[in-house]
Amino acid sequence: MIRAIYRKVLPLSVRITVRKFLTLNGRSVDHHDGWDRAAIANKYLKGDGIEIGALHSPLKVSPSVSVKYVDRMTAPDLRKQYPELAALELVNTDIIDDGERLDSIQDSTQDFVIANHFIEHCQNPLMALSNMFRVLKEDSLLYLAVPDKRFTFDIDRPVTPLDHILRDFEEGGEWSRRQHFEEWVRFVMKIEDIAEVEKRVDKLIDIDYSIHFHAWTELEMLEFILALNRKLGLRFDVELLFKNGEECIFILRKTG
Repeated sequence: MIRAIYRKVLPLSVRITVRKFLTLNGRSVDHHDGWDRAAIANKYLKGDGIEIGALHSPLKVSPSVSVKYVDRMTAPDLRKQYPELAALELVNTDIIDDGERLDSIQDSTQDFVIANHFIEHCQNPLMALSNMFRVLKEDSLLYLAVPDKRFTFDIDRPVTPLDHILRDFEEGGEWSRRQHFEEWVRFVMKIEDIAEVEKRVDKLIDIDYSIHFHAWTELEMLEFILALNRKLGLRFDVELLFKNGEECIFILRKTG
């Protein structure tokens, strides 16, 4: 699927750049036996780094790797925020910070940043990714897993176009915040009554509930990643693009 997309929509220069990560050991990464999140982490992640928004699903890494967990609340407060996670074990928050901004983390200090099923929760995803690159050392890695909306509860939601993401970056995400909550209530919670929609939206905004602000398929994800270089001027190599069930995993290496 990715091969067909990139041949049709990407210019030759970009196709040459991405060709190396469309295959792994001569085979399509869509069908590489034995590869999953943990196997990819074991191959690529070394040293000391952070994982943003791990909650109950921290990435399994090698024992030699050190991970500090970043979230906007402590674990007890996260349990209050998300009662649906009450029965699940959450990681302890090592660094309380806004995962989009990472204000408390100095530039060029991390060997890796992990952000699995996090970027769709960001109101300003390009800003979030630019800050992840900011805290990475040169030649270090961003491990990014993004759900494909076609295989999740976002299936009925409209795809977030690149122009929308660029406007979020230029103006901030507040201009579309309520719109996304309305989408969530209508298409995920399946509420149709207008008055009830407004009531639910107001409640979710009031408690600052973390919804999927954005929804993509694999094509939009690829456009989004390329925009980091084209629009923001961030320099990186794509080490791997791997279709893993309902998600796509990107391994991006920061370059000078």
